[in-house]
This record gives sequence, structure tokens and C-alpha cells, in this order.
Amino acid sequence: MTTPSLAESSPNETSPPELERLSLGFIPLLDAALPVIAREHGFFAEQGLDVSLSRENAWSTLRDKVAAGLLDGAHMLAPLPLAMSLGLGRAPCDTLAPVTLSRNGNTLTLSPTLVDASGAFLTEDPAKSAQALGNWQRRTTVNRELRLAMVYPFSCQHYLLREWLALGDLDPDGDATLVALPPQRMVDALKAGEIDGFCAGEPWGSLARYRDIGRIVATGHQLWPDHPEKVLGVTRSWANRYPATLAAMIRALVKAAEWLAASPEHCLQARHWLALPPYLDQAVSHLATLPLDAPPIHQRLTGTTMLRPDAQFTTRFSDPIARHMLSYGRSLDQNTLTECYSPVHFDAATHP
Repeated sequence: MTTPSLAESSPNETSPPELERLSLGFIPLLDAALPVIAREHGFFAEQGLDVSLSRENAWSTLRDKVAAGLLDGAHMLAPLPLAMSLGLGRAPCDTLAPVTLSRNGNTLTLSPTLVDASGAFLTEDPAKSAQALGNWQRRTTVNRELRLAMVYPFSCQHYLLREWLALGDLDPDGDATLVALPPQRMVDALKAGEIDGFCAGEPWGSLARYRDIGRIVATGHQLWPDHPEKVLGVTRSWANRYPATLAAMIRALVKAAEWLAASPEHCLQARHWLALPPYLDQAVSHLATLPLDAPPIHQRLTGTTMLRPDAQFTTRFSDPIARHMLSYGRSLDQNTLTECYSPVHFDAATHP
């Protein structure tokens, strides 16, 4: 990967977008809010962009469509641009994360039966629920592995789940079977008994709790406070070819975040937009509004410092990726990491 110079990636704010029509992918999660707001409120249109949002069924499908050019970009798991650039899970495709779309937002959710049996209740210390589960697993006469779901192998959800299990002296590779499921499949899979629990972004944990299908036992914020969770992902070749379009898209997302932070009424309106059938539909019917930074989940979607990417905040997922690569005789290229999460495009778009 070669870092573009600031001059190459700094179109003037008055430069018209090279593309007028764009298609951005997303997975039905609350942290897709900023692209939805930018489209529904007209912030994309103000920047000269006609953006359609394409709901995808799985992170792997979204990933492949971005790499193939079928999508111009997407709402992505924060580790995904790095995994794509390194060729983890598919052929290498240099990918950038020029905007952070959210921080926090994940829940670890178990079946009510398992929580009642183990005493793994939510407290301020996530180690307590993990230890309760571990103690139960070691003393129970039911000899079976826990079956727990996460959303994608290279995801904060996967790493959060492994870290939480380790707090209870549970081996993620021996005491549990970890499976990948799309977030929107989690609640139904838990209800059907296909899994014992899951780690996924909102609204799926709170929806399971609302329907009495699951109980939240820990949150991502408790384990990794303020970790980057979702980003805007675009391929490097796309960013180099359409710098003014990327700048316009970044500005629209920043305006969406500023609008969302401006008043509680805006949070309510954002929730109404997310409830539209093309987006999250009935999955947000249990929410009175779009919760921002509410305990214990503390989902963050606003603030310039939140939106600006910075490689120094990626350690909690880049370290596990580095260990994964080392097990295959490879090493993590720090230049690739730095360039994936460089703020150069964000700064050029917001400070012309």
C-alpha cells in the first residue's frame, strides 16, 4: 500500500463529485445510522450525491461486493478494511477506513436458562459474569461445550467474546464452539436453541432482552471502552479515482453526526428512519428513540473525535490479527495498518 500525498487526496470543497450516483452497503444495525440519516435528511444530496443504501445479508457478502466494485463503499466492521488489505478471508484488496461511524455498541447475550443456571448476571464488572459462567461450566454434570455466535472471524465481536470467556478461565477453543452468524440471525438462533448466546451490535442484544429470549451479561464498552466498532470502508483504488466524491461523502456523514447530536428530537427522528422497511424495520420496534451513550452499552455515533480515524485506537483488534497471522508464518505490516486508518482523507474533507 502506498500512502497518497495530501495534495493527491485534498480536493477543494467546491470541487464537484466525480460520481453523482453511489451505492453504499450496510448491515441492519443501529450503527448504520449515519449513512441512513445522511440519505434521509438530504445531507448526501446537499453534497451533490445521489446515494442508495443496499441492505446486505452478511459481512462476507458486503466485503466481496465492495472488493468487486459492486458497491462504492460500505458500513463495515472496524477490523474489516485491515483484514481485506491483508488478504484474510479472501484475496487481498487494499481498503481504507476514512471515517469511524461508531464506537461501542456490542452486547454479550446469553439464553435466560443459561443465565439462571450459572448466575452470570450483568454487573459493572464483566469478569463477574464470565467467572460465574466458568464456575458453572466446570461444576455442571452436563458435559457439553457452549455454542456461542459472533458476527465474523475478523470482528471486534469475535475478540470481545474470546476476551470475556478468558476472564472466566474458559478456553474459547476448547470450552466453547464459536460460530459466525449474521447479526440479524442471532435472536432467532437463540430462540431456537441453535446457540447458547452471542456477541453482536445493537439492536439485537436489547431486542433479545425485550422479547425475553436473551439476557445481556456484559457489554463491549465494559471490556474495551470506546473501541472503534464500525467504519466507512472504501477500496484504495476507488478513493484514488474519486477523491472529490469521497470528500463529499465524508462531509455528509459529519453533518449527519452533528445533526444527530443537536437535539433529542433528532434521535427520535433517526429512530423512525431506521424503522423503515429498507433499513432495520421491526428490529427497532422496542426502542423509544435512538439511544446515544446510554449505559451499559454506551453506543457513540457523534462527535468529531469519534468520527476521525486514528490507527492508535486499533490495537485491541490489530494485536489479535497480528497473532493470527503469526500462526501462519506471516507478520502484520505496520504501514498497512497505519494507512488503513489514516485520517488523511477525513482531514482533507473537513479542513479544506
